[in-house]
Amino acid sequence: MPDLPPLLLARDRILHGLTPNELAGRVKAGTLVRVRHGIYTDGAAWRKLKPWEQYRLRVQAAAEMFEKPTIFSRHSAASVWGIPTVGQHQPVQALTLKNDGGRSRAGVSRHFAAPAGLEVVSREGLLVTGRVRTVLDLAAFTPFTEAVVPMDHVLRPDSARNLPAVTKADLEAGIGSNYSAAAGRRIRAVLEFADPASGSAGESLSRAVIHLAGFEAPVLQQEIRDRDGLVGYSDFYWKQSRVAGEFDGEEKYVKAGFLNGRSASQVVVAEKNRENRIRSTGVHVVRWDWADLMQPGTLERKLAAAGVARRRTRSAVSDAHIRS
Repeated sequence: MPDLPPLLLARDRILHGLTPNELAGRVKAGTLVRVRHGIYTDGAAWRKLKPWEQYRLRVQAAAEMFEKPTIFSRHSAASVWGIPTVGQHQPVQALTLKNDGGRSRAGVSRHFAAPAGLEVVSREGLLVTGRVRTVLDLAAFTPFTEAVVPMDHVLRPDSARNLPAVTKADLEAGIGSNYSAAAGRRIRAVLEFADPASGSAGESLSRAVIHLAGFEAPVLQQEIRDRDGLVGYSDFYWKQSRVAGEFDGEEKYVKAGFLNGRSASQVVVAEKNRENRIRSTGVHVVRWDWADLMQPGTLERKLAAAGVARRRTRSAVSDAHIRS
């Protein structure tokens, strides 16, 4: 994640030589953006941030307003850990250690957690639940398809943040007595399905959607060869149906690690040539992107049209898997 722009607190406006009218005028002109009541940031910098980066700044802004140290949890803790989640309109989420039903106000949702055995970590100047507790909470309290994304992520080492992989045994042990029986069942369903071979958040969400739609489970990162040798590795592969699935995430065309010194247009051409080579082996290629995943039923229709085999009739809830 890039460096986040600094925050300007309304109570500090005098230090910046601003009157209330000047502060309001800058917001109206767009040079400042109000992140939450009483907290602002540079408008141009804000507009350059990705939605998840804006959310991370909202978490930071919430922390600035609290008089006492606050433990952030669920999506908010995930944003601090760099764990991907689904959805762009989550509230800031924090814990309360008093079992009085929680308190949700001013854009912050609070959830009860028993203090016994609760792991709390200081990261980037904020108190957050540990990685294990964070993904278990998400698995317990978000839809299956959304929960698979962070669970897959922590099963892989996070080299960008120098964080080791979490094992399924660690996650199973973390369930303990922290959750109800129903929440424990939801967590274990996600944990059983989770797979570190998923290469990105988009691939994880795709896999979960494919599962709920009733299709046969694909092989992940399948090696494909033609008469000239290795073509590459498909994100998804159905051997029986002779179909390869490719998730087109933004990273492939903009991130330096994926570009590998090439321009975006060169990557597009290389992808097209790669796809042609795959098709020449008699394998049908289906491609989709984030927009397809966010539109319920779109990926299912694409795979059905390509002839991907189903293991059962589609789930009645497969179109209700994503919250925007």
